[in-house]
Amino acid sequence: MSTGVNALLISPAARDALQTWLDHQRALKGAAENTITAYQGDVIDFLAFMTLHKGDSQGLGALARLTISDMRSWMAKTRGPDVGPRSLARKLSSVKAFYRWLAEREGFEPTAVLSTRSPKFSKKLPRPLAVDAAKAMIDCVELQSRHAWVAARDVAVLTLLWGCGLRISEALGLKGADAPLPDVLRIVGKGGKERVVPVLPAAKDAVDAYLRACPFPQERDAPLFKAMRGGPLAARAISQVMMDARMQLGLPATATPHAMRHSFATHLLDAGGDLRAIQELLGHASLSTTQAYTAVDTARLMEVYNSAHPKAAR
Repeated sequence: MSTGVNALLISPAARDALQTWLDHQRALKGAAENTITAYQGDVIDFLAFMTLHKGDSQGLGALARLTISDMRSWMAKTRGPDVGPRSLARKLSSVKAFYRWLAEREGFEPTAVLSTRSPKFSKKLPRPLAVDAAKAMIDCVELQSRHAWVAARDVAVLTLLWGCGLRISEALGLKGADAPLPDVLRIVGKGGKERVVPVLPAAKDAVDAYLRACPFPQERDAPLFKAMRGGPLAARAISQVMMDARMQLGLPATATPHAMRHSFATHLLDAGGDLRAIQELLGHASLSTTQAYTAVDTARLMEVYNSAHPKAAR
């Protein structure tokens, strides 16, 4: 549990309850560590606010008696220049998840918290790159470093994002034991969900080229992709090299590592790929999430559905 200033404002009982809930999310729900960290920060900030708002440390009994007015006060205080409606909605979602669990365990009615409405915001649709732009991005990234092995590394990472639909965290999570890359990779994604991803020859070749050029030894349990001094490669390094490349290519700020994954889905679907199969390759829990990753219009989606659905194809 964090020992930040806000954490010190929370009652021991509330702190213990929060830690128990986080352990539950980690062990039983399979929540990723990034999700756990976000939950922890959001709920700690909420509980600390309630302590200051009420003028007293909030034990579990007091937390069970929060009102809609208390919730509105928290939302008004939290919303600010650095916290937009999207971030506030995420924080409220974290608080509601904690309260559902706490109410069930302690036997109280969490209506005031759960009935609090999330602020409205417009969802940002993903912006995949066109095929030519994705190719140009990889070619340009190769020119960004004076070190040949770093250039080969960056090309390999981007090729995995675009060619295999990996998240940046999944690509950077590969270990030395994963090389040379097999025909299929078993990837453990968000929430501990495992999926099988075919590896294109181009991705194999790119990783092999990186391995031949890399000056550091590969250890089975160490990260496959190395930073300049041999440590684990950070996602921000790939984000930076893509930012430099997109400025040279005149591409928008949406040309990020995650956009390469978006492009994987869009280009497969646009070439006639099955939406369900793409869902499996991306590791999405719901088909609607996969649909949001694609940049095809409704007419194209209907064409896919009509050609694939047995009732339509007659």
